[in-house]
Amino acid sequence: MECVMPDFLAVAGYGGYVSPIKFAVFLILYFGWLFIIDWVHKDAEAVGTKHIFWTGVVFGVWAASGVVWLLIPVFIIGLAFYLVATGAATISYIMHRNSVVPEFQRMFTVGYIKDMVLGGIIKKKEPVATYVFISANNNEVPVPEAKTPDYFGYKAAYSLFADALYRRAYDVVCIPTPQNYDVAYYIDGMALKQPAIAKDQMDYLIRFLKSLANLDMEEKRRPQKGKFTIFKQGKRIDWELTTAGSNAGEQMRAKLVMQQNITKLGDLGLTTEQLDQFGTLRNARKGVFIVSGPKNSGVTTTLYTLLRNHDAFLNGITTLEKQISGKLPNITQNTFALGDSGITTYAKMLQSIIRMDPDIVGVADCGDSETAQMACTAAESKLVYVVIEEESILRALGKWIKLVGDKNKAVECLLGLSNQRLLRKLCEQCKQAYEPNSDLLRKFNIPAEKTKVFHRTGKVVYDKRGKASPCDNCQETGYFGRMCIFETIMLNEHLRNAVKQAKSLSDVGTELRRAKMLYLQEQGLMRVIAGITSVNEMVRVLSKSKEQKPTAEEQ
Repeated sequence: MECVMPDFLAVAGYGGYVSPIKFAVFLILYFGWLFIIDWVHKDAEAVGTKHIFWTGVVFGVWAASGVVWLLIPVFIIGLAFYLVATGAATISYIMHRNSVVPEFQRMFTVGYIKDMVLGGIIKKKEPVATYVFISANNNEVPVPEAKTPDYFGYKAAYSLFADALYRRAYDVVCIPTPQNYDVAYYIDGMALKQPAIAKDQMDYLIRFLKSLANLDMEEKRRPQKGKFTIFKQGKRIDWELTTAGSNAGEQMRAKLVMQQNITKLGDLGLTTEQLDQFGTLRNARKGVFIVSGPKNSGVTTTLYTLLRNHDAFLNGITTLEKQISGKLPNITQNTFALGDSGITTYAKMLQSIIRMDPDIVGVADCGDSETAQMACTAAESKLVYVVIEEESILRALGKWIKLVGDKNKAVECLLGLSNQRLLRKLCEQCKQAYEPNSDLLRKFNIPAEKTKVFHRTGKVVYDKRGKASPCDNCQETGYFGRMCIFETIMLNEHLRNAVKQAKSLSDVGTELRRAKMLYLQEQGLMRVIAGITSVNEMVRVLSKSKEQKPTAEEQ
């Protein structure tokens, strides 16, 4: 009698369902799941949820789905069932644990995936980057124990400052909102919005940074200021931390303590003619030179550089500042602050400094009549540099005359004036050339034959797979670093007399133009033509402070 093999045994024959390769896949996936069970047990215990319950659930699904897989005669269907069942159990646990932990501890959220991608990018850019926090007391801060509040704050701070330094940010601002914290980096003078930070994560972060800067961690309303340091591959990076309360919560700002490295006039970005004009101040023994510009235009750097242009061993040099921005070797720097000294005004402190009989005085903030008059009087026997916040040389001159109160006296002691702006420089690695149209050239009164090419920020480049390839140098901003442009004028006797006789600021402007003074827009266009910056950047900066028409009082 012929023996007939049952159908199910035929299916299970060698090369059918029981295949060495399929069996190996089954064993790898089945027993590999033990690592997931072990992780669920440890993670559930760490986050304080029911670790025995969830370990049992995941274990039960693992065991049951493995048995079902064996009973299903079609391998691929059994595999799909196993993956769906175990995947559903894992997702269920992750959803549960995400509901009981702070937002920044949640897994496989959009923010979590972004952090993983960003962390990979930073590691790729800086494979050996190491950041070490140093407290205000100059103590190295070790990595706190995992899963503690200090560890959460440390981790958030490390991530934030590693990213900020990678992107060349010098100012990090965190502002509370009803939902979370808005974050902005200041890079090359521009505020660039960053992904928001959850409030619970920010609480840990601020507390950690306060401890680092030796501030009162329990004080959340009163403004506080402190300092801490980050060591990056042996390089010291100092930060100033400021915290203050608001209606929405505690706000935070971390500002990079900039080092004043510019020591020569040639490093300021002056043209050859302007460099010669500034160079004459080195031999001046008396008079006033006005350094002007709006806030955040680099006037302090210019003041410091002009002071260091003089020999500090042959001249007694001193400054009066409301806040010292950098240390000047061999120069006495004085900070105005109300205290027990009995000096109640900025002008009175300037008067006490002048009584010490220095050769050169730098007045970093001149915004009131008493200070201006004191500086003007001192200029009869000393060289005085005065900083005035104004939008142009013309308006700075008008303000100086008004503050002194005596036009002849104000102009007679005046050696010259400067006004300045900071422009971002195009990234040399990704900037793109283009041919400007005739309307643009006509708008800025540029002869078509003078330039054939302008430059602008580079467009995003895509690889063969369509993936964006950002510029490694500028991190997609299109700019890298900044430069200063100046309008300058030095006064001679003829120009002083013309200014004294002028009936309005418009008349003064005409005289300055006759003296061949180039305006800021013309100086900016020179950099645009040279391919150093873009038309859009020049317009952005200068449109903020277009020349205002003189008021009736100035007329």
